[in-house]
Amino acid sequence: MKLETKNFYKTVGALVLPIALQNLINVAVTSADVVMLGRVGETVLSGSSLAGQVQFILTLFIFGLTSGAAVLTAQYWGKKDMRTIEKVMGIAFRFSIIVSVIFLLAVQIFPAQVMSIFTPEQPVIDEGVKYLRIVSFSYLTCAVTHVYLNVMRSVERVVIATVTYSVSLIVNIIINGILIFGLLGFPQMGIVGAAIGTLVARIVELLIVVVYAKTKSILNFKLRDLFVRDKLLFQDFIRYAIPVTLNELMWGTGCSVIAVVIGHMGQAAVAANSVAQVTRQLATVVSFGIAAAAAVLIGKAIGEDNYEEAQKYGTRFVKLSIVAGLAGALVVLIARPIVLQVMTLTPTAQGYLSTMMFIMAYFVVAQAYNTTMVVGIFRAGGDTRFGLVLDVVTMWGCSILFGAIAAFVFHWSVEWVYVLLLSDEIIKIPLTTWRYKTRVWLRNVTR
Repeated sequence: MKLETKNFYKTVGALVLPIALQNLINVAVTSADVVMLGRVGETVLSGSSLAGQVQFILTLFIFGLTSGAAVLTAQYWGKKDMRTIEKVMGIAFRFSIIVSVIFLLAVQIFPAQVMSIFTPEQPVIDEGVKYLRIVSFSYLTCAVTHVYLNVMRSVERVVIATVTYSVSLIVNIIINGILIFGLLGFPQMGIVGAAIGTLVARIVELLIVVVYAKTKSILNFKLRDLFVRDKLLFQDFIRYAIPVTLNELMWGTGCSVIAVVIGHMGQAAVAANSVAQVTRQLATVVSFGIAAAAAVLIGKAIGEDNYEEAQKYGTRFVKLSIVAGLAGALVVLIARPIVLQVMTLTPTAQGYLSTMMFIMAYFVVAQAYNTTMVVGIFRAGGDTRFGLVLDVVTMWGCSILFGAIAAFVFHWSVEWVYVLLLSDEIIKIPLTTWRYKTRVWLRNVTR
């Protein structure tokens, strides 16, 4: 189905706006923890931030699985093959649930050891352990809700995720406020209250998804689909989902290694980075929405064998990504003085944060462009291996390597180490541009 220019942007808006709102809500959930715990103190803020790295890695693993699944589901959506989409969802559920159980057991059995990976400071470790022991039970709910909502996104059903995360945000903020600060007669629980708020919000998300799946979903997914056997489809899933999953894990682990490097540069650097990362997430909600919309519409066009339209869509999405990136940079610069005034940080942490947000401004422009290319356009056509190679080379072989050397060998300042740790997105730009022009990503992967 061809989309004229006006209808194209109307369709993109119908996808991007709910997805961007979802991303904004997710950032708001993180921001609620950061702002509330930031008013309690740097130690609890640092503890929750570093403990959150565990769920960050798990979420990326699940996102990798669902993004890989979406390579198939978006194209099968173009063919209107609903039964195959249900089978792909079942395969994705199996993988995500198994991985979530592994993460849950690891955190419950070795919480202090897990926290010690991210920081050597015992007070931060102690606070992080309190958070992990409670919030880790939400890993199981995320395994279900994230897979389901992302598959729904690939078949152009995005409003349910917006509703789900909106309710979750409200629940999280209310419970956080009551339990962190001890309102309405409850004891003041600090970081434990934040963990309980997050867990309850995740349970609410799961309940909403279950009700929707039973009453409103266009998919007729059954519990037995978790165990469905389809050898060729499973092979396709492995072929396209595993590279994406490894890509997300390499990128996510790389982000955690960056947190480790910063974590070993002092509590002030950790606190500043925690706030800077929330700002980055806020500035990229639209660009990530554009990347997600690109994956859906280009994948659908390819599934319909409309290769010329898919190429045309790709060009339009590239232009949109640049506009979204520049807008994101402006958000960071506008938010900088406000954030510095609101957050209760030491003078050292404030100095770090001020510089980090300037660095973040150029970073979000490059990230918007590269994310649309790799996560949106390339994956829509089944080109999933390129992103994996790209992150290994640019992130692990360049930014992390040189950043770690600068921090631990040459003992450079936090600001210059931060510049190096975020340099990979700049390095990626010529490589993703070259890959796009080759058109090797333009493939129909359905059977």
